[in-house]
Amino acid sequence: MLDLKPGDYVVHSEHGVGRFLGLREIAQGENKGDFMLIEYSGGSKLLRAADPSRPGAALPRRWRRGPRAHARPAGRGHLDLRTKSKVKARMRDMAEELLKLYAARKVSEGFAFSADSNWQREFEDAFEFAETRDQLSAIKEIKRDMESSQPMDRLLCGDVGFGKTEVVMRAAFKALGDGKQVAVLAPTTVLCFQHFETFKHRFQPFPVRVEMLSRFRSPKELKEVVADIGAGKVDIAIGTHRMLSQDVEFKDLGLVIVDEEQRFGVKA
Repeated sequence: MLDLKPGDYVVHSEHGVGRFLGLREIAQGENKGDFMLIEYSGGSKLLRAADPSRPGAALPRRWRRGPRAHARPAGRGHLDLRTKSKVKARMRDMAEELLKLYAARKVSEGFAFSADSNWQREFEDAFEFAETRDQLSAIKEIKRDMESSQPMDRLLCGDVGFGKTEVVMRAAFKALGDGKQVAVLAPTTVLCFQHFETFKHRFQPFPVRVEMLSRFRSPKELKEVVADIGAGKVDIAIGTHRMLSQDVEFKDLGLVIVDEEQRFGVKA
């Protein structure tokens, strides 16, 4: 409240964007109180009690300053409320779906990967840098999950340059050791290509086929790659949302790696 100045634009959760004109003292019976005067498009005005203890007060959390905003007609909030209701309903539906999904996962039995092989150790020894403590910890926990019969669902977090890709490549190699295929989802075409080049370089000394599904490939190439994925001829498939198309079917998918970057929704 105290940082608002006349002329500032504010956003009300029910009435939308308006311009703060200042405080007005208004008598209510024997009592007087300060009210915020908000002007909306078309000249309509709204008074809201500035004292949080009063009924209908404009509590701070209901307001936001917006220097680049434009005043909108009062009453627009009705549309906003309908939109909020629809969003809340969809969120409840998705939450219910997720609860059912995770309940099913808890009682289902997944594939338990084998313990590390000599090839796994050879792959890891070829890493040209010294692992960090966090990398080693993450690798250990992921391998423990993979060797369990409980389906794995793990979130790996870390800043850029902290070695997340090496961690997931070791998990991918472990999955390949048991004859499973690996899918890597990337949020953008550029990042997809970067992952493709990184994986190709890292897996080059081993008999592993890495392919890419993105718009960097011609329709003919995409068709061939999709067919080979279905036939089990592709070990690691790296792609954008193209990977989620109905025509992409893996012969024996064992591990999905999602480079989320706030682009892939929970439903996808």
